[in-house]
Amino acid sequence: MNSEVIDSIAALRRRLLPARASGRVIGFVPTMGALHRGHLRLVEEARKQCNVVVASIFVNPIQFNQTEDYALYPRTLDHDVQQCSAAGVHIVFAPGTTEMYPSPLSTFVEVPSVSEHLCGAFRPGHFRGVATVVMKLFQIVQPDYAYFGEKDAQQLAVIRRMVRDLDVPVAIVPVPTVREADGLALSSRNQRLTPEDRRVAPMLFRALEIAQTEGRESALAYLATEPRFRVEYLEAVDPDEMQPVDPAHRPVRFTIAAWLGPVRLIDNVLAV
Repeated sequence: MNSEVIDSIAALRRRLLPARASGRVIGFVPTMGALHRGHLRLVEEARKQCNVVVASIFVNPIQFNQTEDYALYPRTLDHDVQQCSAAGVHIVFAPGTTEMYPSPLSTFVEVPSVSEHLCGAFRPGHFRGVATVVMKLFQIVQPDYAYFGEKDAQQLAVIRRMVRDLDVPVAIVPVPTVREADGLALSSRNQRLTPEDRRVAPMLFRALEIAQTEGRESALAYLATEPRFRVEYLEAVDPDEMQPVDPAHRPVRFTIAAWLGPVRLIDNVLAV
């Protein structure tokens, strides 16, 4: 099938009105494009539960706290639409920046309790941008279900809390992290890794495995053997609150963020 591409909020709302009126179940997969197998797994799950699947492709400027990172983020719309079509996405919503933000915003969504630690501490304003754009997308699409990868565990926790606190009528469906054969979590940013950095990148996942069995210090010592890494954090946190807890606590999510050259990678594993 060929996905229908819509770039206007008003046009998307008109397109979805008959489906909603007839009681069809609408699933939503929000993305920033540069799609990979992790995104397609979200689509696969949506297809199982929903009659109509909408995927958005929008590189959201207000969640980037580094201008260079925003400028370098991969933009591959034509290829992304092809992948959506092959995966069975019915509608691709691909708005431009002026469509989503026709004037400077004066209203934002913040979830400070969940977003203040981990990535929130190193990327000020990031989760405010994420929560704001996701809320806008929820208002535009009005889905029954929305699908998010567990690779971005803190983002998932932020969205879950936002939906719960603000009574947003959408069910959030978490989807397990998809990995390469060597353990590296799939990410659009992996495209920017040099061949040598890509070779050592799986050490990030291995460090999480070590943290579970031998502790945080052993995991950090393991990463220190590769000078290419610059670790931001390696923490054990509560899976819902994203606050530090005793690593022996169960369930617990071990989370990590580290730089490889100019590329920031994140990963996590859940211990139950």
